[in-house]
Amino acid sequence: MVWVAVPIEQVTSAEVKYYIDFLLAQGLKAHSINCHLSSIRRFYDYLKDEEELAITNPVTRGMALRVPHPLPKHVKDNDVAVFLQRVKKPRDLAIFMLMLRCGLRVDEVAGLALDAVDYNRSQILVKSGKGAKDRVVYISHDAAIALARYLQIRLITTEKKVFLVEKGKSRGKPISVRGIQKRIEYYSTKGGTKISCHQLRHTMATQLLNADADLVSIQEILGHTRIKTTQRYSKLSNLKAERDYHLAMERVMAGSSLSWIRREEKQRGKA
Repeated sequence: MVWVAVPIEQVTSAEVKYYIDFLLAQGLKAHSINCHLSSIRRFYDYLKDEEELAITNPVTRGMALRVPHPLPKHVKDNDVAVFLQRVKKPRDLAIFMLMLRCGLRVDEVAGLALDAVDYNRSQILVKSGKGAKDRVVYISHDAAIALARYLQIRLITTEKKVFLVEKGKSRGKPISVRGIQKRIEYYSTKGGTKISCHQLRHTMATQLLNADADLVSIQEILGHTRIKTTQRYSKLSNLKAERDYHLAMERVMAGSSLSWIRREEKQRGKA
């Protein structure tokens, strides 16, 4: 690609598109290229607004590249079982179970307060979740047991946060988001199965969907603002899709002119 020097005021969208092609040829990803475009756009806005130059911004609307959004990854049931078997600390097990069973985000676990847990109703009040919104999630029996076992041995302190640092200079203080992430990294490395905090949350959503939970209910539990975000899990829920297909096809075939095939199969079975 041959470059020709063009004065700033003469740069058009065509030159910017050539620049995008150049960056793509260099192997840059869409996100990085969009950062370049954003810088150029702001520079021209500065020239126009601050320097008062009669200039047209060459970075036009719709020029940014589409950034791919990979599907959330869930963890297979066998891998989850192996992972949890290696978790020996009651605190860590309770943390991971709240993600796996209640769909809590890592920052929501770190910020969880003692008074937010309602054992009588099997509920947890998540205060100021993503988007500064409160929501209620439900706690399963096994997650409730894991949490109760931790609370029985939890350090006696006036700290209101549930999960505390157990060793070192920060002993007795609330565990940080990074502290939780380091714990799951430790167990993942130890077990040879790469698992992240967010994958546990994704796994819960996928399992609920496979168990025929309503999509809107899952949206409320996860705290998604848009149903489209929750619908992404339906692309992962192969078990539900397979089950729905066979149930629907049974009804289709029952009223189909091809139902004679089934009658013939039954007669062969009797013979």
